[in-house]
Amino acid sequence: MKRVLSIAAAIWTLGIAATADEGTDLGQQLSNPVSDLISLPFQLNYDEGQGAGNGSRFTFNIQPVVPIALSPDWNLISRTILPVISQDNVIGGTSQSGIGDIVQSFFFSPSRPTANGLIWGVGPVFLLPTATDNALGVDTFGAGITGVALKQTGRWTYGALANHIWDISGPASINATFFQPFLAYAGNNNWTYTINSESTYDWNTDQASVPINVVVSKLVKFGNRPVSLGLGVRRYVDSAPGGPSGWGGRLVMTFLFPK
Repeated sequence: MKRVLSIAAAIWTLGIAATADEGTDLGQQLSNPVSDLISLPFQLNYDEGQGAGNGSRFTFNIQPVVPIALSPDWNLISRTILPVISQDNVIGGTSQSGIGDIVQSFFFSPSRPTANGLIWGVGPVFLLPTATDNALGVDTFGAGITGVALKQTGRWTYGALANHIWDISGPASINATFFQPFLAYAGNNNWTYTINSESTYDWNTDQASVPINVVVSKLVKFGNRPVSLGLGVRRYVDSAPGGPSGWGGRLVMTFLFPK
């Protein structure tokens, strides 16, 4: 956890503030999972209490978001999560590091909100067995459906993203639901305050993992490039046996590519 905080302090000092109007607009676009904003988030997570050895794990997620205009009325949003993992004492007092399994989502989304302001998207999601170590993935190809719905009212953004994945090919049995309700507020001076949960329910074992995340972020510029810097903590209110528990930390650096 101390390593996460020290990295955050070092990065934070490099940025200069963006303008207020630009910060509010980009902050709200960033809070929308299906906005037409190209972004490249780098997200470092720290969790502990994992496995029989009460081990710890760093997960560095590379999460490019690329919108593609299919027509004047429809967009296709590609969202990728590529995890790079380093864990200690999670499995039998050993350590592992490498790439984990990729989660690839595609959202078909209208280019404009509905008449009542609803923003939504739906499409397929895939679990790709890309782990470089068996301890970092499930060695199974999975697929399912994903969707998101949200509203933006003034400076507030609220909604939920969800997916469900089944195993298609491989040794693991996968039947899991991911649910992420979120609430974000674009405040003054380019600050954004977000609370969400990234819950997973395993229908095979009837077990859930329920972390509550609180993240504070600020929009700055590196040269002419807008970048969102975020720092957060989380608390697991429910955890599956062998899963993370207690407190965790998060550091996010997101490069934005507005049109």
